[in-house]
This record gives sequence, structure tokens and C-alpha cells, in this order.
Amino acid sequence: MSNKKRILILPGDGIGPEVSFVAYQLLLLLDKKFSLGLEISEGLLGGIAYEETGDPFPKETLDKAKESDAILLGAVGGPKWDQLPADKRPEKGLLGIRSEFDFFANLRPAILSKELVSASTLKEEKVADLNLLIVRELTGGIYFGEPRGRVEGSDEALNTMRYSKHEVIRIGKVAFESARKRSGKLCSVDKANVLEVSAFWREVISDLAKEYPDVELSHMLVDNAAMQLVREPKQFDVIVTGNLFGDILSDIAAMLTGSIGMLPSASLNDTKKGLYEPVHGSAPDISGKDLANPLASILSVAMMMRYTFDEEEVASTIEHSVESVLASGKRTQDIAKEEDTTIGTKEMGQEVLSKIELR
Repeated sequence: MSNKKRILILPGDGIGPEVSFVAYQLLLLLDKKFSLGLEISEGLLGGIAYEETGDPFPKETLDKAKESDAILLGAVGGPKWDQLPADKRPEKGLLGIRSEFDFFANLRPAILSKELVSASTLKEEKVADLNLLIVRELTGGIYFGEPRGRVEGSDEALNTMRYSKHEVIRIGKVAFESARKRSGKLCSVDKANVLEVSAFWREVISDLAKEYPDVELSHMLVDNAAMQLVREPKQFDVIVTGNLFGDILSDIAAMLTGSIGMLPSASLNDTKKGLYEPVHGSAPDISGKDLANPLASILSVAMMMRYTFDEEEVASTIEHSVESVLASGKRTQDIAKEEDTTIGTKEMGQEVLSKIELR
């Protein structure tokens, strides 16, 4: 990695450009305040890329991504592209960039700010101080397994859930290392009672646990895990699971925090290159209305600073500034109560930037 920190921003579709612009302003401020040496470029991915180039993941974007140390994504997709062939849909661009750079480790924290306990749909005692991490395998499993597709000459379609030992071990190591830095508890989620691939997953994770005697490993079936996340979410600290199950469980965990608009994510490869994105989707129904919550995108920048650039002070500054804004009672519409001051996307971004400037 050069002395420069090269960041590619992919605003994408729907509310993506709005939250990405706030993140861009944040990066400019951080560069000035901390002398980070940032080089920021922009590219096309998703529906907008298809509209302008005919490809949801154009070569120009690929070339820019290859030259970058970290990628910040807004969001991709929307109903206006639902009628396109599978290889032209916006989601193909996202899957393509994940696969191209082998972003196999998806880290999705679900942290409930003490200021937002009332925003959760669960009772306060169930979610107060919630802080869990889902480690999702992102480049294997049923989303990428072959064979797949419509069965020619029949009324059938198929997808293949497949994992190699190498894939399970490397995501397992990320999860064990994460648990080691936290409470030392790791829960591996599978469907080993009916799926051979899950039984294999459990076997490999159990064997890997011998290398981490300081980490307490447990196993849970995915249907029970979904129930337990809603019943007693604080029993979990770090969860590791495959691509499909992680996709579902991380969205359940997201809603425990009151709004999916609050949660960031990181997708990493072996070189610490990362794809950072808010967990929320493109939300086309509120696109262009200054209603989107930019905090997940802001917190994704914090994860970028921590995981790719090893800038812990910068990451903590961002996170503490977000907490300060929430403590002031200012909220976007998705997390606001009657007594709160409701503000828009741009104003929320400026509030966070103001707190950072004062630190």
C-alpha cells in the first residue's frame, strides 16, 4: 500500500448518491483534520452504470477499483431495473465487485446507541447495550455455487450451496480473531441437521476451534438463531455463518437497533482492501427527498478507517461524533420520536461534521 490512501466512491442508485455525498464531505474533513493523504475518485456501479454504459459493473469502474485501497458504496438496485436480464441487473454489479476482489469476510456490527433504545421494537431491557457482530461469508455458498439457473427443457430452476474447506477456514479465522478481541464467545450458525454442506461447515469450524482455546465456540441451527436474535439478542457476541444465512440474520439484527439506516458494514479480503457500505438498500421511495439517514454511510467510513487504514483515532472520532449528535436529540425521520428534532440527510451530515471539527 502506498503512502496515499486511495478511496473509490461508488454512489450507485436511489438514496446512494445522497448518503455518499455526505460521506465524501466527511472524508474531505478527515483528510484536512488528520492529514491522511486521501486520494478520492468516483465511479459507476449498479443501475446507474447500466443506464450509462449498458453494464452494471463497467470496465472503467473495475480499473478504478483495482487502483484503490478501499471502496465506499452507496446502494444499488431498484424496481425500475427488475425487468432486466439477470446479467444486467444492478445487483450483478455488486456481486461482481465482491467476487472480483475476493471480499469474502463481511463484518456487520449491530450496535444500539444508548440514545436510540426507544427506537427499537423490542423491550428496552432486551436491547439496551446491544453490541454484536455478524461475520458473514460473502463470496461462496448458494449465491455463487454452480450449477445454477433454469433447467433447460423443464419447469425447474436450481441453485447450489457449496463450500470448500479453504473457504470455511478463512472466514472462521476472521470470526475467531474477532471474538478473541471482544468477549471470547463465538456462535457458528448452520443447518447441520438437514444440509450436508452445513454439517461439513460445522465439522471444519469445530476443528479450527482447536487453534483458539481461549474462544468459547457454540453451534446453533439457523432457524433457532433467528428466533433467539429476537428473543434474547444479548446472548450473542460474535456470530459466524454462511452467505445465505448471514444475509438473513444480519437484517434481523439490524432491526434490533431501531433502523437499518444506522448500520454500516465492511467486506474485506486477505490484503485488507475493503468494500464499505451501509446495510440499507437504495430506498427509491425516498430518493431525492432529503429523508435518508446518512449515519450508516458515515459509520462505514469509520469502519474503513479502522480495518483498511488502521486509523483507530479517526474511527473513534467519527463514532463519538455520531453519538454526540444523537445525544442532542437530532434525528432523521427513520429514528425520530415525537419529542425529537427531525432533520434531513444534509443537515444530519453537517451536524456530524461540526462535532468532528470541534474535537
